[in-house]
Amino acid sequence: MPKIIGGSLHEHREQTRLRLFGALSRLMAERGFDAITLADIAQAAGVGRTAVYNHFADKESMLVGFIMHETGQYVAALEAELAGVDDPTEQLRAYVRAQCELKRDYHLAPGPDLRSVLSRGTQQRVREHVVLVEAMLRRVLSAGIESGAFPEQDLGTTVSLVNACLSSRTLPDEQPARDRAVEATVLFVLRAVGAGERAAVGAPEPQAVPA
Repeated sequence: MPKIIGGSLHEHREQTRLRLFGALSRLMAERGFDAITLADIAQAAGVGRTAVYNHFADKESMLVGFIMHETGQYVAALEAELAGVDDPTEQLRAYVRAQCELKRDYHLAPGPDLRSVLSRGTQQRVREHVVLVEAMLRRVLSAGIESGAFPEQDLGTTVSLVNACLSSRTLPDEQPARDRAVEATVLFVLRAVGAGERAAVGAPEPQAVPA
């Protein structure tokens, strides 16, 4: 009988899945999805080849499982950043900063463009992780429009453009250049959605002058 990882069968299954996900992520970054096999993944994860089939029917189903696992972690982290923030402009500011920082920790689709190697059905399932993240931005923008913080606009277009900007943005690793790049991205997005200039740059409101 294979050695159980952790204190229970449930924990063993979860730890095995995490090992497989970690191996898949590393191998995709090194070789690309189409160049690896389930045997490669099992070897890199340190688990038996037959054990892989207790979790996934094939390589594509493992990829979908990996992406949805990472998405759940990613969305939870974004939600934590927005928790307790009520002002829509500050919510958007927090969303952009979180997206910039979390991209370093969550690798949702490493390697080459997966559209060239995945079936159409799997591509659609992979698309679900983008929808979850886009829903958060849509919620923030809707609140801003309703409150008057942002002007009326087509939400579908704005959400697509903002997330395209954030997903393609490459930031330096070194400080303070990274912080400057993050804040420049925040300012760009706030201006793009029509936040007021003062709110966009984060300047304090002018003090009232006594009569």
